[in-house]
Amino acid sequence: MQRRQRVAKLVVGVFLAGTVVAAAETHQEFRFRVHRRASVSVANQFGPIWVKPSSGKEVIVTAVLHSDKVEVDHTHSFNRVSIVSHLLSGADAESGRVEYQVLVPADANVTLISATGPLRAERLHGDVILEGNTANVDVRDLSGGHVHIKTLNGPVTLTNVTDGHVEITSVGGDVALNAVNGPLIHVNSTSGRIVYDGDFGGGGEYSLMTHTGDIEATAPSYASIDVMASSTQGKVENDFLLQPTHASFAAKAGTAFAGTMGKAASSVRLLSFSGKIHLKKR
Repeated sequence: MQRRQRVAKLVVGVFLAGTVVAAAETHQEFRFRVHRRASVSVANQFGPIWVKPSSGKEVIVTAVLHSDKVEVDHTHSFNRVSIVSHLLSGADAESGRVEYQVLVPADANVTLISATGPLRAERLHGDVILEGNTANVDVRDLSGGHVHIKTLNGPVTLTNVTDGHVEITSVGGDVALNAVNGPLIHVNSTSGRIVYDGDFGGGGEYSLMTHTGDIEATAPSYASIDVMASSTQGKVENDFLLQPTHASFAAKAGTAFAGTMGKAASSVRLLSFSGKIHLKKR
């Protein structure tokens, strides 16, 4: 009998603890009317931010707070909206976690900052700035805007970004570019791996650089490029038959090459100090 009572008390205690946790999680929604080319920024120390287009001239922010150790501060001044997770005393990575889903006009300029992320932006054509430490960054279906990304060790993936001005800086995170083209595509990583799979289109300048990481760039046989690749201490491979061209360094089999293909509409630079470089034919 006493054993049954103890079990019953334990079950009730677990149920009540779960109720407290559930009660501590709160949902909040904020709406802001904006005009053309609005500026929207979201700063969140812990937790994900997901931004996608709204159907009208309104910014809609849905926030899920994991405890009462964090608050959502917001300001709205004419065409600028700012959202900040405000950590209170005693907050940590779990109790200070906030999950954001943000709907913005497709032409809005967006800034997202989160240490842990993940950060995701999709189907926009304004400028996008994403910054994080270990945050996983996912950008897809963007067109015509500037994309600036800074991470320490978080991986970065861009998919279907057209006519974009893209600049990515990462210390140790891997960077993957899938169907990305535009007037300027610049990636700089200290130790992360860089993978490009596209057509180097748009008559742009493509610069993929890493110190110790590998670079793998895949393009179709009809690509129109002026390409230069060099690795001081790493191996360099090329699958294309290129027309020789002058370069600022001496071409050396296995470590450096330079040449053109087609009308050489786009400039492509693949540079590493000790990583392997491979220009692959799709």
